[in-house]
Amino acid sequence: MPYLLLIHEPQGQRATRSQAEGEAAYARMLEFGSSLKARGLLLAAESLLSQDASAARVQVRGGKPQVLDGPFAEAKEMVGGFFLVDCATREEALAIAGECPAAAWATVEVRGLGPCFA
Repeated sequence: MPYLLLIHEPQGQRATRSQAEGEAAYARMLEFGSSLKARGLLLAAESLLSQDASAARVQVRGGKPQVLDGPFAEAKEMVGGFFLVDCATREEALAIAGECPAAAWATVEVRGLGPCFA
């Protein structure tokens, strides 16, 4: 069953790292992704840019799309990236989340994929 591992980072955390520290953290995440791929578990993975002026939200109200600036202003965290993995059980997905390097500086949310009516 597919599970999405969402990386929730504190806003502004990336700005506290030096370039070298940021690159080292990213390299650890790439290694983690490579290990998942080698184990036949990785379906997809991406890193997201920090929340900046390019971020936007779209909602349709009264049949008209509205573009709103950035993510929710009151959020204290941002989604920094994700891993989509194919696991036999929820417990396996939780164990993989525990292996994720980002769990040391962020929160890894584990969500199963399924129809939105379930």
